[in-house]
Amino acid sequence: MRCRELSITVLLAACIVGTAHAQRGTALTGARETAPIDLTGYWVSVVSEDWRHRMATPRKGDYESVPLNANGRQAADSWDLDADNAAGLACRAFGIGGIMRQPGRLHIAWEDSNSLRIDFDAGTQTRLLNFDSTVGASGESSWQGYSLAEWQRPPGARGGTVRAQIGNASGPIAPGGGGRGQRGGPPPAASIFQGGSLKVTSTNFREGYLRKNGVPYSSSASITEYFHRLPQHPNGDVWLHVVTIVEDPEYLSQPFYTSTHFKLEPDGDNWNPTTCRTAPPPP
Repeated sequence: MRCRELSITVLLAACIVGTAHAQRGTALTGARETAPIDLTGYWVSVVSEDWRHRMATPRKGDYESVPLNANGRQAADSWDLDADNAAGLACRAFGIGGIMRQPGRLHIAWEDSNSLRIDFDAGTQTRLLNFDSTVGASGESSWQGYSLAEWQRPPGARGGTVRAQIGNASGPIAPGGGGRGQRGGPPPAASIFQGGSLKVTSTNFREGYLRKNGVPYSSSASITEYFHRLPQHPNGDVWLHVVTIVEDPEYLSQPFYTSTHFKLEPDGDNWNPTTCRTAPPPP
């Protein structure tokens, strides 16, 4: 009987130890190992809307479709490119609020198991998307700020969370090219969320520009992004879709939505980092 009791005790102990190891292994599994979609690679921006606001520097005072309040319009109307350059603020248009809208390329790679790195050739900017929610922002604010990321999976996905609704109290908003006017085209099909998405919220960033011509966002704004790798197109193309929501009570009268698209490239042969530089607007 004692041998049997001993055997049961040993078996229970082994189960407890095994469970502890399994739990510890789960806890140590990083965001890279649990990623529902693969965002890594070289991506080139495809500018199919907001052409005159993205490919060239718009005229001063051109802030069509951006829901600026009175303070925002005053700030945009006082924009001075020469003054920015003289003050060492040439990267204002390349900060976190506007970098996704810059034409060019981005390179996404894992920095470590819980940090996803995004390099932009436009302005030679770098962002780190941090998955460890126990570590907060610290130090001085920067152009790209501090970004906290979390995977989001469709309802019912194993080990996932329910996808957050893109919208506000007034109801869901179909992402468009700018504002609520939906100039970027029709809302995405339901298949956009197959596999999951990445939600990113950012803080501790410097004041910058939503557009190259001084359309502002403040350092107290709230910036949320959703990254989606779309299902492969029948022709083999792979697309990345990024929805950006900027909420800024200082300069905006309502949230500002943009929808930006990138296409996966086979390699980094066309990678071409450039300095923060904004061309003068047309006379």
